[in-house]
Amino acid sequence: MYSQVKRGNVRAFDHEKLDVYQASLSLVELFDKVTREMPKGRVYLTDQLLRAGTSITLNIAEGAGEYSSSEKTRFYRMAKRSATECAGVLDICSRLQLIGEDLYVECRDILMRIVAMLVGMVRR
Repeated sequence: MYSQVKRGNVRAFDHEKLDVYQASLSLVELFDKVTREMPKGRVYLTDQLLRAGTSITLNIAEGAGEYSSSEKTRFYRMAKRSATECAGVLDICSRLQLIGEDLYVECRDILMRIVAMLVGMVRR
């Protein structure tokens, strides 16, 4: 499903117009930076963070493509669960001193914004 609205010379999908989707893409980029800075022996944490972060973005896209409001809500709730999972991984990384405080706070700020938007979308 796509709209006729264009971004440059390319038509945009409906999910691409959502602020929450754009924020989730920014978060994936930030998580990539986080994981590149983590020690190689922590693959289990980097993998979990990247998978859960990607899941946020993908579930938002899937939800936006649904016609049924109950299906939209289901995907947005899954995205929210993935976001809170990311918060848990970040807490572990912070506690183990695997990421700096500034990066931790930056990630959490975006996560809090994403969760707030998703909660609002679910309640609608």
